[in-house]
Amino acid sequence: MIIQGASPISGTASSPHPEETGYARNADHLADELRRLDLLIRHGVLTLRHGHEAFKDPEDAQSSMGLYISDSHVDRLLAEESVPSENTPDLSEVSDHLEKMGQEIARKVSASLARDIPLALPLLAGLYDLSPIEIQAVIICLAPELDRKYDTLYAYLQDDITRKRPSMDLILSLLCRTPAQKWSLRAIVSRESRLLQRGILQPVEDPHSPSGASDLATFLRVDRRITGFLLGHNAPDPRINAFARIEEQGDPIDRVLVPPHVKARALHLMGRQAGTPSVLYLHGPKGAEKRHLARSVCRELGCPMLRVDLSLVAPATPESDHLMWLAFREGLLTGALLLLDNVQALLSSDETLPFLKKVAQRITEFASPVFMAGEAPWTREAALEGLPFASLALPIPPVPLRETAWQRALEENASENREPWSALLARWFALPPGQIRDAARFAEMQSRMNSPEAPLTLPDLFAGCRQQSGDRLAALSVHVKPGSSWDDLVLPKEKTALLHEICAQVKHKERVFSDWGFDTRVHSGKGLSVLFSGPPGTGKTMAAQVIARDLQLSLYKIDLSGVVSKYIGETEKNLATIFREAEKSHAILFFDEADAIFGKRTELKDAHDRYANIETSYLLQKMEEYEGVVILASNFRSNMDEAFTRRLRFIVEFPFPDAGLREKIWRNHVPESAPLAEPLDFEGLARRFEVSGGTIKNIVLNSAFLAAEADEAIATRHILHGVRREFEKMGKLWTDEAEQ
Repeated sequence: MIIQGASPISGTASSPHPEETGYARNADHLADELRRLDLLIRHGVLTLRHGHEAFKDPEDAQSSMGLYISDSHVDRLLAEESVPSENTPDLSEVSDHLEKMGQEIARKVSASLARDIPLALPLLAGLYDLSPIEIQAVIICLAPELDRKYDTLYAYLQDDITRKRPSMDLILSLLCRTPAQKWSLRAIVSRESRLLQRGILQPVEDPHSPSGASDLATFLRVDRRITGFLLGHNAPDPRINAFARIEEQGDPIDRVLVPPHVKARALHLMGRQAGTPSVLYLHGPKGAEKRHLARSVCRELGCPMLRVDLSLVAPATPESDHLMWLAFREGLLTGALLLLDNVQALLSSDETLPFLKKVAQRITEFASPVFMAGEAPWTREAALEGLPFASLALPIPPVPLRETAWQRALEENASENREPWSALLARWFALPPGQIRDAARFAEMQSRMNSPEAPLTLPDLFAGCRQQSGDRLAALSVHVKPGSSWDDLVLPKEKTALLHEICAQVKHKERVFSDWGFDTRVHSGKGLSVLFSGPPGTGKTMAAQVIARDLQLSLYKIDLSGVVSKYIGETEKNLATIFREAEKSHAILFFDEADAIFGKRTELKDAHDRYANIETSYLLQKMEEYEGVVILASNFRSNMDEAFTRRLRFIVEFPFPDAGLREKIWRNHVPESAPLAEPLDFEGLARRFEVSGGTIKNIVLNSAFLAAEADEAIATRHILHGVRREFEKMGKLWTDEAEQ
């Protein structure tokens, strides 16, 4: 715990009756400890001088005592400590006063702790289970960091003007009275001691010492972070600033947007495990309140939280373990619980297993429960070396919690439509609370950039929601911006009505399943899977765009070449990523030419066939689990596996357009603003050329470019030239009479 309100080390306790109330400040205690150290040094000086009484020549004695440090100078430095004697005190008087002062300090410390006044040295002793003699060693090494006079005093005692820091030998000489005591206590300052192994004291190499010198000659200093702790400074160790920091106090736990049973379980586990090495792993999608839950649990337990971002630690580097050790020590010194965040950065490779084992050792060493957080369930149990482990899933919350998240995200927006917007967005997009906040911020930012005075609109928020899922999906799919509307789609009436039914099922999904209770009867397959089948160019892709535009959802066309892999298991991994990311924003997944992967399963002739069938079965499973819209497009329905077609909610056949439909398609593809040299005979073109809508689009576009190149308005001859090029491309016969 960091000592608050510490002041410079000077003066005495501010209380009028320090003998009754103890220390009012940490600085008063340190000041008394330095006065006791002065008495220890006085005792050491007297002992040293007594050993040099044989010197006859005072100058020789002085030169033996450190060349330039005189006895009188040392006496002046020690004059501040008071020994009740009219003359220079002798060893027995100093010893008596040391004992009395030690008793007085102990009594004051007890009185202060009884009043809950934080004193750094007792806190350090408690955190590291240090004995009183070890604390005295810490004070000896701390003194030069607080007062330059100790440089001179230590150099004098060590008979060398260059030796201004306390050596192991000097510490033992000050604390012990006989050689036997020094030998028995040597372990407290050795390199294997608790003080050095736990980083409280650090060895400082002496460039003037010959190689091979005894360890007793090694200088010791207090670690800088420990020095800050003892002085009441709460600045964290700068060496961990790049990846760790103390988080602000969390919200009350009742405001965290996770289910109540998850909050109760997390609080119970972390409270019960206090002082015990253990792990509580929180996993869920990005923005699922994992960090907020951990912070709020810490608030309930009355401690801060230190977040360590594992994605910013390079586990393969030699210093990574030491950096993690520093982070755990920071948690110990601040009384904070650690959150080891972004664990997924370490779960994807066996190369990180040694680092995870080191982390487990640190958890055991510092004997504290820790949070871990990641997106996927834990898969590396062996790395934790048998530590008590519990896992809590934080999935995307149900609609009521999402609605609350939207209400909070839109609090600063003054729109009177905020309440119905929150309900609509919560039902429409399965986003966790963190991504809801990000979506609202993105929408507001985009709205202000487009028009600073215009109010935030619902389409802005829809765009913000769609933006949340694009990053990872883009690697395995193509984001299609739906530019077509219902007016652009030319189909028989019954087919258009069927597409409207598909949209209606998406719009009213939450009403039917949640409000009307159908989710208690339908436990899987709540999503909407649709097959569009028909010849090329009959409008399947356009229909997918129309649905996406009507529903204001993102449309992702799956790039099968990037999904299907020759490596075993990679296809399934890619598919899992697609469906997981699409789930967040309710995106529509469009598999064009789906029979390439959704086709009929083959007989088992070799291992390749077996794994191809496994991929097909896995895809069927993911489609059933997905609660959004999946559209499959195939040129030949007969090629599709029956296992898929049985589970499809809708199958829409896109027929080859008849003359009446082709006429509408011709008219739709010629903009009103296009320059025409003559009225085009759309009815005649539709009768003469039996081509699909996609082919008509190509013909019109090619003829427009042909006219533009000739700097002419579009004429029938340009249209016929475009038809000829398409016929040649398709391998159809073209005669000169066709151009007449």
